[in-house]
Amino acid sequence: EMAILVPLGDLTGLSSLTEVIATGKTQTVPVGPGLLGRVISAFGEPLDGKPLSPDGIAASYPVNAYPPSPLERSLISQPIQLGIRALDGLLTCARGQRVGIFGEPGVGKSILLSDIVSGTDADVAVVALVGERGREVREFIEHQLGPEGLARAVIVVATSDRPAIERVKAAYVATSIAEYFRDQGKHVLLAMDNITRFARAQREIGLASGEPPTRRGFPSSLFAVLPRLLERSGPGRVGSITSLYSVLLEGDGTLDPVAEEIQALLDGHVFLSNELAQRNHFPAIDVLRSRSRLMDTVVPAEHRSDAGRLRELLARYADVELLLRVGEYEKGSDAVADEAVAKIDAINAFLRQPSATHETIEQTRERMRGIVNEGS
Repeated sequence: EMAILVPLGDLTGLSSLTEVIATGKTQTVPVGPGLLGRVISAFGEPLDGKPLSPDGIAASYPVNAYPPSPLERSLISQPIQLGIRALDGLLTCARGQRVGIFGEPGVGKSILLSDIVSGTDADVAVVALVGERGREVREFIEHQLGPEGLARAVIVVATSDRPAIERVKAAYVATSIAEYFRDQGKHVLLAMDNITRFARAQREIGLASGEPPTRRGFPSSLFAVLPRLLERSGPGRVGSITSLYSVLLEGDGTLDPVAEEIQALLDGHVFLSNELAQRNHFPAIDVLRSRSRLMDTVVPAEHRSDAGRLRELLARYADVELLLRVGEYEKGSDAVADEAVAKIDAINAFLRQPSATHETIEQTRERMRGIVNEGS
């Protein structure tokens, strides 16, 4: 039999003569309320220059844990506030839901995630920065997240220069920390930016260990690892983990095996549009392409009706937009199209939202109701 060993850090000073001793233990990460407001590595070591206080560490959790039994999970029944009108209104997410944020580079995935972490009503936020550029980490923490957001968050960092195994472990460690807070009965928001870099790091490990590449160069082990990681989120016996994973797309994503696999595994998908970003429409959420599979379960009938009407108006406006541009649209031929044209500015104002501004779900519902009832 042969075992393939993967180093957790730098290989400097090691050789084929170096003795390897099995510890007989699985990797664990220290967890506890003392992690709130802290920035740590993929091995649970502080990166912010301050030691972890033993008084704030309650236990050690395994990094490679199993998902909860499906029959032990509580039922999903409550919405989670994300603070973003387009999401809370038209793509309402539930506590314990798993959602992917898909987009090409530069369309605002990281900014949207940081705004959600700052505006959510979750008790605790755990943020995994996987494979990010080094300069972006401090920008995310100080400028996008801010002191208030950091105070109830735990940040796990493995930048792009770190070994592949460390980038992979960052995703697992962040999930383990979220599991600890869920086990304490907390409602946790887990935000991972981004899971595509996790997949690429897993590809590095697989190819280096001799696995044959399959779909677009990714080894088959990746497609076994992804569901085991993603299924660890969701509701538990007590508490919940609502998880948001940003996914880097190549083009429209139709030929991207990682994006395709993640979309199939998650409970919702939010697509960011390059075209909307070019129009300075932020957050650049393509509402018609996006879906929340649990929205109907957690919103009242009036909210569902208003959201459906706004979607219908957006879709109808998209149908006649070309006619409007070339001056061929005839008012009065289609009542729904006429309403869509009349209300499109109000709808776009509702969907646009400056960064670092937040609204409650109740405020979002009132805005939607006002647009739907306008002129009636």
